[in-house]
Amino acid sequence: MKSVAFCTLGCKVNQYETDAMEEMFLAAGYQVRTFKEKADVYVINTCTVTNIADRKSRQMLHRAKKMNPDSVVAAVGCYVQAAAERLKEDPDIDLIVGNNKKSQIVTLVKELLDARSHKDAGLSGDLHEEIHEALVDINHTKEYEELHVSRVCEHTRAYIKIQDGCNQFCSYCIIPYARGRVRSRDPEDILSEVQTLVERGYKEIVLTGIHISSYGLDFDNTEYNLSGNREHLISLIESLSKLGGLERIRLGSLEPRIITEDFVQRLCRIPQICPHFHLSLQSGCDTVLARMNRKYTGDQYDASCKLLRRYFDTPAITTDVIVGFPGETPEEFEEGAAFLEHIGFAEMHVFKYSRREGTRAAAMKDQVDEGVKNQRSARLLELDRKMKDAFIRQWQGREVKVLLEEKVVIDGKEYMSGHTKEYIRAVVSGSGLRENTIISAKLSLRLNEDFVFCERID
Repeated sequence: MKSVAFCTLGCKVNQYETDAMEEMFLAAGYQVRTFKEKADVYVINTCTVTNIADRKSRQMLHRAKKMNPDSVVAAVGCYVQAAAERLKEDPDIDLIVGNNKKSQIVTLVKELLDARSHKDAGLSGDLHEEIHEALVDINHTKEYEELHVSRVCEHTRAYIKIQDGCNQFCSYCIIPYARGRVRSRDPEDILSEVQTLVERGYKEIVLTGIHISSYGLDFDNTEYNLSGNREHLISLIESLSKLGGLERIRLGSLEPRIITEDFVQRLCRIPQICPHFHLSLQSGCDTVLARMNRKYTGDQYDASCKLLRRYFDTPAITTDVIVGFPGETPEEFEEGAAFLEHIGFAEMHVFKYSRREGTRAAAMKDQVDEGVKNQRSARLLELDRKMKDAFIRQWQGREVKVLLEEKVVIDGKEYMSGHTKEYIRAVVSGSGLRENTIISAKLSLRLNEDFVFCERID
């Protein structure tokens, strides 16, 4: 029996695709091992969102070959798509598989192994080069690549990929060049997969993709039209809510412009919807947003947040923020920081701008000094802590539903931890608590930066 090991870098879309590839190898009779173990095949699902991600991808590829020099090392995904020519020159890599070719990986590995066997037996010449790569012109690819999962790496929550690609072309981002244009998954295929996962016990699904607010754009074959896209996405969510046994529907990162009164009204009527909305921001300053090629203003973003708060009781609104974008002046930073405080996020993910070769921002003048980036990042991280505490205080003493996920030990005491629908990480103590069950509880004491204690309500 051949063995295979996986390493996943980057986003939840990559994790979904790794889960799907793992199922394909299992179906072909492979034994799955951890990435730290010796295996016959190593699949590294790469990331290229930053130069650091590129370097990490190369490190994992070389580490795999060191663990077993005779193995097949397969580089898969976004870094492959962005740096194929470089990878072809790397002697540690045996197979490169770009995006929209992952569904063929088992066949590609088999062909490579067969070619090696024939060569070792002296039956043929070196066939390696013929099957060394599987790439498509991702920028002109229109078909959504069908991948499926019936189980995922998490035990209670399943990430479901509903679309691929992005048409936004933010000036700092390489992903549209690595993932291609928007391609949406057939809604019936999504419903079928979610039904299978629910029947296997998963309580919560998270809809994910490269830009899920563009879901359905390609169905209409039109230019970017948010009104049409809203209908496709909300209709999908409404259909999912009718599946028996599905307890929670959580949404991945959303484009602020998709938040309209009709969209939010329909969302709030769905009992399974988790009132946790990750609205991508990146900067609270309009001039920086314009240089980033983000297609909204601070006022539009603020209006989206107000709509969510009008229809949902104390929703968790989270975001991503980049500090030190090229040309960001002290005044622009202060304007952005004031805007963040005005919104009052439940949580922010703060990133220092990382220059990514191949993007417009990398060639911009007035790149910000690393020391300045560090100072600005520290400011926003402190603001994040204050806003997170303020959000949790709003929920203390209130009844919540907690999906229990795993045991944790805090200060020598054992608890069961899980998340509320608002994605507050809560812990509860007591007997008879089981993973993958939903309990009623009251949020009580903040134990530390990570956990809030809750008292079970019988």
